[in-house]
Amino acid sequence: MSSENSAPKHVPVMLQRCMDALAPAISAPGAVVVDATLGLGGHSEALLSQFPEVRLVAVDRDPAALKLSAERLAPFGDRATLVHAVYDEIPAVLEDLGIPRVQGILFDLGVSSMQLDEADRGFAYAQDAPLDMRMDQSRGLSAAEVLNTYSHGELARILKFYGEERFAGKIASVIVREREKEPFTNSARLVELVRNAIPAATRRTGGNPAKRTFQALRIEVNGELEVLDRAIPGALDSLAMGGRIVVMSYQSLEDRLVKQYFAAGATNTAPPGLPFIPEENQPWLKLLTRGAELATEAEIEENRRAAPVRLRVAERIRETGRR
Repeated sequence: MSSENSAPKHVPVMLQRCMDALAPAISAPGAVVVDATLGLGGHSEALLSQFPEVRLVAVDRDPAALKLSAERLAPFGDRATLVHAVYDEIPAVLEDLGIPRVQGILFDLGVSSMQLDEADRGFAYAQDAPLDMRMDQSRGLSAAEVLNTYSHGELARILKFYGEERFAGKIASVIVREREKEPFTNSARLVELVRNAIPAATRRTGGNPAKRTFQALRIEVNGELEVLDRAIPGALDSLAMGGRIVVMSYQSLEDRLVKQYFAAGATNTAPPGLPFIPEENQPWLKLLTRGAELATEAEIEENRRAAPVRLRVAERIRETGRR
């Protein structure tokens, strides 16, 4: 996909909602905002356009996404700094840039539009492609290598936990049996095997039965939950007083992790029964969404990929000893 036809067609998920959530924190001169998941640069472009004095630091692990976004954001000159990194490396990236704290951070989790739309990346189960699924194709195991080398127990575990797949054990058994005949290389064969492994009654509902298996493989290949488990506390520690963080999650495991970190920062930690709450036990985050907000019908109509999104926003309201 070329930069000429990819960027203009790309509609960022819940774009204006994200801008409105960050606005109170990043409107002042000198504000720095981090786009933790640059992708095709739609959110970053909007941040730079709507907030003319903001400085942007954007990271992505995918070199192809960085190349396309660099072209898209070139008109903004040195207001935009793009870095090849994974989002759990944000504290180190900011330290290298000499930025002690930031006023805004945006996470748009999951696989990017570009990665889904480019068939040869192997993310989409709807089209036959090499089973790669690495967001950064220069490092790590591909999905094919996972399928061909993991034990039955390891495969069943990731399918059950990351894919929330009821038939994880059965699918793992089919994978182990079939790879003995021929190693896995392409997605169509895996889709067909998963379809046949799942009872017919279950296949009639819930969309493509391979969806959960592909999600599980993608999360495993990219270490997504482990990275997120490091990234959220690192990002929260990088927020200045009054800084805001916006996170969009696309599946329950991601959202649960974000919810736990937000809730911990927004909770009074004093022992029960104290006549007053010591400063060090006061909440240091304020939750700005009631639970997780969902996309509106209009937002889904604008971009169908907004349908599963769970959006959470928090603000740092107190200094702590964390940074």
